[in-house]
Amino acid sequence: MRVLRFVLVALAACWAAWFLWAIAGRPTDTAPSPDPAPLQMHSLGSPQGRGNLLALQPWLTAQDYASATTLERKLASYLQAAFDAGWLQGPKTIAVFPEYTGTWLVAEGEKRSAIDAADVGTAMTTVALTHLPSFLYRMATAPAVAAPDKWALFTLKAESMAASYEAVFGNLSRRFGVHVVAGSIVLPQPELVDGHLRVHPGAPLVNMSALFGPDGRIVPPLVIKAFPIDDEKTFTNAGATGQLPVFNTPAGTLALLICADAWYPQAYANARQAGATLMAVPSFSAGDRAWQVPWGGYNGAPNAADVDTRDIGRLTEAQAWQKYAMVARAPRQGVHTGVNVFLRGQLWDLGSDGATLAVHAGQAVAQPVRASATITNVWIP
Repeated sequence: MRVLRFVLVALAACWAAWFLWAIAGRPTDTAPSPDPAPLQMHSLGSPQGRGNLLALQPWLTAQDYASATTLERKLASYLQAAFDAGWLQGPKTIAVFPEYTGTWLVAEGEKRSAIDAADVGTAMTTVALTHLPSFLYRMATAPAVAAPDKWALFTLKAESMAASYEAVFGNLSRRFGVHVVAGSIVLPQPELVDGHLRVHPGAPLVNMSALFGPDGRIVPPLVIKAFPIDDEKTFTNAGATGQLPVFNTPAGTLALLICADAWYPQAYANARQAGATLMAVPSFSAGDRAWQVPWGGYNGAPNAADVDTRDIGRLTEAQAWQKYAMVARAPRQGVHTGVNVFLRGQLWDLGSDGATLAVHAGQAVAQPVRASATITNVWIP
């Protein structure tokens, strides 16, 4: 009995120590991280009364995800700059944020040591240890995925992530009175229930985006990435190309493709059939100077039939984006205005690269790559 009591006391002490460690050092509200360079702003065309696409390329760091309030403040600063420039035209403005802008809400409310970690592996390990019972349960019940630790981490935070994603982008769209393409977020089997985003922890993860209306509510349906890249395929599932929707807005019919989807001709089928004239493509290219390396061909699926295989290793990643993604493919499908916007910043050690690509009056326009936040306004002709 004495040994049993000792073991129970030791276990209780360990649990108490873990609990105190887990709840300590959590920031509640912090100032957004400063941009490393002045905000760059560009405009294409002139106002014709038809509205505009607004490509918002924020500069984001882990600090910006300490709380949903902090992230909202950071993103609002870019919309405010666009407002000050006279670029917000009410419901006829469609503001587009990059892929994964919502995904790093996985770090929201976590310990300062996770936010300040030198690398994403250490940060996510800290998050997992902070939620150890839930993490272990999710690991034990993970589906057959190559990276069950990533699946477990995102699914255990899914409900809070979904709520914060809806709150942040709903508040932004309502405050500024514009449509907002809310980048993307990784969630388990997301759906709209009574107009609100709901998830099913334990279900397969997908990379999804949502269009928010000027009233702050999500415009159905949700958009699911159909062509995840190799790294994403280790813990997320693909959507169906036939379910890629288009949206009727006061600015025109909008097609929304998430990052790699814009490389595949079959992803444009619904857009073409619905007569879409506008396109938004939120994207993320991981790794500093990733756009300068030789292009390695399609990632996650076979090259499209129209790809010149001689371009593999000959083009840079940047050149391949311009030859085989949205700015090349969309005009051939009747899209006269489009933006492809990339997430930039320093999220732990992930790095980032890329610059806004646009279609204006059916012509491709590439902005220069800059280590700064940029806003590119494209007036609809």
